[in-house]
Amino acid sequence: MANTALEKEQKVIAVSRKSRFLKKLYNQRYLYFMMLPAFILVFVFNYVTLAGWMLAFKNYQAGLGLWDSPWIGLYHFKSFFVEGKEYLYLLRNTLAMNVSVIVINLTVALTFAVLLNEIRNKKFTKVIQTLSIFPYFVSWVIVYSIMHALFSVSSGAINETLMELGIISKGINILGDEEFSWGLIIAIQLWKYLGYNGVLFIASIASIPSEQYEAAEIDGANRYAKIFYITIPNLMPTLIVLLIMNIGWVLNSDFDLFYLFTNPTNLERMEVLDMYIYRYGLQLGNYSYATAVGIIKSIVSVLLVLSANYLSKKFTSKSIL
Repeated sequence: MANTALEKEQKVIAVSRKSRFLKKLYNQRYLYFMMLPAFILVFVFNYVTLAGWMLAFKNYQAGLGLWDSPWIGLYHFKSFFVEGKEYLYLLRNTLAMNVSVIVINLTVALTFAVLLNEIRNKKFTKVIQTLSIFPYFVSWVIVYSIMHALFSVSSGAINETLMELGIISKGINILGDEEFSWGLIIAIQLWKYLGYNGVLFIASIASIPSEQYEAAEIDGANRYAKIFYITIPNLMPTLIVLLIMNIGWVLNSDFDLFYLFTNPTNLERMEVLDMYIYRYGLQLGNYSYATAVGIIKSIVSVLLVLSANYLSKKFTSKSIL
């Protein structure tokens, strides 16, 4: 009898929860209708297209089509790791630049936001913030045009100025010499994303309760103490979330950036996984092999996000999942 009563009670609770859920769904139906187009677009372009991963397991031939092309299993996956050794320098280039960009960008952006918050002149702060975020809206084509105008060997403004001053005897090939490739990419992305990342940290600073600063001031804390014991600790959750989200993109490079700045003279240090996939997929027409490399990159990216989230949850009790 006790079990029967308990089962009935559980059924009543389940029906009640379902009723509340349906009622809430009905009351907010217009909001869901507004979100529906976005859901459809995400589903069509992000999930339906995953059926194309079938290419990686076939020897795709355009004349036969996707369905009639012969199955070859994991051949393309094995050839990437076994037959060719290109993955070594591809991973080196991709990780070296992307990890450096993540670490440097977030560290500099956090420092920038903290320093900007300490400026008492609000008009000056707004000017600096506007100037810093402006590059984020500039396309990579314009960025390359600016870099070419500044650093071109024969006609670059900086090279011409240095030669006229007698500092150098001939122009420095910043855009073509592989010695400068990594530093150039890291510096350009720092310049472009500093303002955007800074805004995220500034918004986080704005949410810090003013009572904490007031209490610290009563206790005799100076500005440096407030920064190190209040501002920065309160920014750590934001930093951790951004770090976890960016780790998922550590194997994904900004294609437009690398497409524009890669040339035959710096290819060995500039070719990343995305450029490699583009070369084999669109330029050489080996769609199956390019798809296999893309799948490897996607799986590793997901594992990196889950690992970073797990470690963050374990050691800092903060995570996004």
